[in-house]
Amino acid sequence: MSVPVAYQGNTSAATADWLNKGDNAWQLTASTVVGLMSVPGLVVLYGGVVKKKWAVNSAFMSLYAFAAVWICWVGWAYKMSFGEELLPFWGRPGPALDQAYLVGRAALPATAHYHADGTLETAMAEPYLPMATVVYFQCVFAAITPILVAGSLLGRMSFLAWVLFVPLWLTFSYTVGAFSVWGGGFLFQWGVIDYCGGYVIHIPAGVAGFTAAYWVGPRSREDRERFPPNNILFTLTGAGLVWMGWVGFNGGGPYAANVDASMAVLNTNICAAASLIVWTCLDVVFFHKPSVIGAVQAVITGLVCITPAAGVVQGWAALVMGALAGSVPWYTMMVLHKRSKLLQCVDDTLGVIHTHGVAGLLGGVLTGLFAEPTLCNLFLPVTNSRGALYGGGGVQLWKQIAGALFVVGWNVVVTSVICVLIGLVVPLRMSDEKLAVGDDAVHGEEAYALWGHGELHDVTKHGEAEDDTEHAPV
Repeated sequence: MSVPVAYQGNTSAATADWLNKGDNAWQLTASTVVGLMSVPGLVVLYGGVVKKKWAVNSAFMSLYAFAAVWICWVGWAYKMSFGEELLPFWGRPGPALDQAYLVGRAALPATAHYHADGTLETAMAEPYLPMATVVYFQCVFAAITPILVAGSLLGRMSFLAWVLFVPLWLTFSYTVGAFSVWGGGFLFQWGVIDYCGGYVIHIPAGVAGFTAAYWVGPRSREDRERFPPNNILFTLTGAGLVWMGWVGFNGGGPYAANVDASMAVLNTNICAAASLIVWTCLDVVFFHKPSVIGAVQAVITGLVCITPAAGVVQGWAALVMGALAGSVPWYTMMVLHKRSKLLQCVDDTLGVIHTHGVAGLLGGVLTGLFAEPTLCNLFLPVTNSRGALYGGGGVQLWKQIAGALFVVGWNVVVTSVICVLIGLVVPLRMSDEKLAVGDDAVHGEEAYALWGHGELHDVTKHGEAEDDTEHAPV
C-alpha cells in the first residue's frame, strides 16, 4: 500500500529532517488568522465605524495597504527586518523570492546573543519551519501596522498620498523597529522584551498615526462635529475577527506549538475580556450608558496591552493588565484628550494614539514589572530576564521605557519626513469638494446603493436623506 510523500516520515524532499509538521501547521494557521484581522477584519471595522460617506474609502485604504505591504515585504523589507545586520537598527535589504531560500530551514541570522565578554549566550533563532512560513507570518504582522496607522487618517487623506505613504513608511519606519526589537538589532541584544508587537507594531502605529494626522490636517468641520458610525454591527463583526485573530497574533510568537504559545493565547483572552468589562463599567458610571463603540475600543486596548507580555507573564498579571488597559486609555481618550490642547489640535479620527500608542506603552512598561523569570527563559534570548516584581530591580523596567522612547522618537521624525516629502509631490489632504461629498467623489462608488428596507431611494416618497451626505452631480 503506497504512502503519500508527505507522510513518509523525514525521507522525502518535501519533508526535510528538520521540519516539525505540527509547528509548521500551527504557524501557517496563526499567520492566516492574523491576516484575517486585516482582511476582512479591519476592512469591515473601518467600513462600519466611520460616517456613511467614508465607508468605501476607509475600507479600501485598508485593502490597498495589505496588498502593497506584500509586494514590498518579499521585495526588500523582510530582509531589512530579519536578515543580516546592516546597521545596529537595520537589516540588509534583499528579495525573499528565491526557491532555495524559501524552502530551506528558517534562520534569523542576526539573533545570536552574546555575553559581555563575547562568548555565545544564545544561538541564533532557527525554528523547525521553512523560511517561507516565517516570511508569511511576519508579512501579515507588517501588513496590519500601516492599516492601524490609517485609523488616524480616515475621512480626509488623499488616496494617492496614501498609496505613496504605505511603502515609504514600511521601508523606513517599520523595518527599523522590527529589526531593532526582533531581528537581532540593538534593542534585541540589550534585552528589551516585546513578545509579539507592542513596540514593533502598536506604539509605532499610534505615534505614526498621530504624527501623520498632524501633517495631513483635520477632517472637514462638519465631519469633526458629527461623525456617527454607519453600521455598528459591521464594527462588531470586525472587532470579533480582530479579537479571535489575536490568538494567532500572540500564539504564533514562539514559532512553535509549545507551552509558551498556550500561555500567550490564554493571557490574550484574559486581558481583552477584563479590559472590556472595566471600560464598560466606567462608561456606565460616568456616562450612564454602556457604549458598544467603547466596548470595541476596550477590546483593542486589552489586546494591545497584553501583546508585549503575552507569553512571559502569569494569568493574574494578565488580569491586572486588562483592568489597567480598560481604564488608563479610557481616561486618556475620554478625559485627558478633551483637556489637552496638543491632543485637541490633531484630528486622530479613531483615537489610535490612545488605543494603540497609550495601550502599547502601558503594556511595555507593565512587562517590565510582571515578566516572570521561568516564562522569560522559555522565550527570551537574554537569560535571567525578569520583571521588577521578581527581583529584577528597575533594570528591565528601565530597558522597557528606553526602548519605547527610541520607537516613539524614530516614528515622529521619520513619519514627519515622509509626509513632508509626499506633500511636495501630491496633496496630503483631499480637496474641500471631495471632503464634502465623500466616497462618490473619490471612488465613484458608495457603500449603500439601496434605501430604507431595500427599495431605491425616491425623494418624492422618502424625502431628503437624513444624513448630511452630499452627492456628486451625475
